Amino acid sequence: MMQAGDLVFSPIAHTHPIAAYGLPGAWSFWQAYDRAMIERCDELAVLQLDGWEESIGVQAEIAIAKELNLPACFIRPKNCPGVFTSRQYRGK
Repeated sequence: MMQAGDLVFSPIAHTHPIAAYGLPGAWSFWQAYDRAMIERCDELAVLQLDGWEESIGVQAEIAIAKELNLPACFIRPKNCPGVFTSRQYRGK
């Protein structure tokens, strides 16, 4: 997506490295932060990796996007077994 020129914020990629320094990993800790980031987005893109449907954080982020009337796209990575999708992301 970034190679296509999109500006991307990934909660797991941008926060997991600092969480390794003693911050909690629970959704309850990150909820306000994620909401603030989603409020600044134009769209929510959900990468459908194994476990995304059971992820409390991912499901909460989808709910926040719906509440904010943000469009969402669901991305099925190529060559990733066990991933189901509605469509592939094609960039803007």
